[in-house]
Amino acid sequence: MRVSDFDFDLPEQLIAKQPLEKRDASRLLCMPDDHRPNSSFVDTQIADLARLVQPGDIWVLNDTKVIPARLTGTKSSGGKVEVLLLEPTDTAHTWIAWGKSNKPLKPDTIITFADGFRAKVLKRDGKKIEVLLLADDVGNAIETYGHMPLPPYINRPDTEADKARYQTVFARHSGAVAAPTAGLHLTDELMKAMQEAGAEFAHVTLHVGPGTFQPIQVEQLDEHIMHEEAYIVPVETAELINRAKADGRRIVAVGTTSLRTLEAASQNGDLQAGAGRTSIFIYPGYHFQMVDALLTNFHLPKSTLIMLVAALAGQEAVLAAYEHAKTENYRFYSYGDAMFVPRLSSS
Repeated sequence: MRVSDFDFDLPEQLIAKQPLEKRDASRLLCMPDDHRPNSSFVDTQIADLARLVQPGDIWVLNDTKVIPARLTGTKSSGGKVEVLLLEPTDTAHTWIAWGKSNKPLKPDTIITFADGFRAKVLKRDGKKIEVLLLADDVGNAIETYGHMPLPPYINRPDTEADKARYQTVFARHSGAVAAPTAGLHLTDELMKAMQEAGAEFAHVTLHVGPGTFQPIQVEQLDEHIMHEEAYIVPVETAELINRAKADGRRIVAVGTTSLRTLEAASQNGDLQAGAGRTSIFIYPGYHFQMVDALLTNFHLPKSTLIMLVAALAGQEAVLAAYEHAKTENYRFYSYGDAMFVPRLSSS
């Protein structure tokens, strides 16, 4: 398959630049179970999500927490530098990052972010750098001086409000530099209503990296090398989901990152508990091991994320759903509306 097979035009005005006032006020496009392109789509609201619950469902949440990973500073020469923290190495003080400045950042360069908070460049490999963060309390310094790493298409400075809204209400484990955006719609009240309808919630952790926004540089899908991310499947989650699968109950992934975690950790059959790293690339032709349905936002053209959704529901049906969403003025991308996608029986 070709990357261009997943292209579509999107008017700029449909890109959501701000979150809605209420998390559960977003719209929800439900794909039909038969996935035929001429089948009727159902336009509803996230607030009505409990109506989609089937008793015994397991809805799987990615509980990663976005860190304010974007740091802006200056070199001793006065030149401006932007650093996007990706993940720590073996200590909290040394991080792998992306560095951006008018000239390549050389080893031993000192970057000043604020009084008492600096970084020393240890090594550079292309866009990636390794930096030693210099502060008495690195975690507190990042929280104090860092900015929320909003996606590039939002194209505005982050605000104080983004610290809460570009974060799920169930975020627990710090480490992501992008939000698991399908989960942004859920509230405590909505999840309670879903539980009352018969849903159980399970947690996994996948620390979303910036690679989720990177364009594919090749035309043939089988030539693409997927970015790698760290994940954890707790023992209680693996036990719950394996029991549910054995009972024939439905597994619903809240977001593509939850789905990728479940599929990466079940390549040998049952879901395996523990920590790992995955570069799994899911596109049409993939045979799903765990996931029966997906709650997801609308994704960028030619992205690995729309390819994943197409693997679950069929390329033609997904692109038809996107055209319907455009016609009905749905809001796209991270702060936008959502889709509910049942798995095609042959996937």
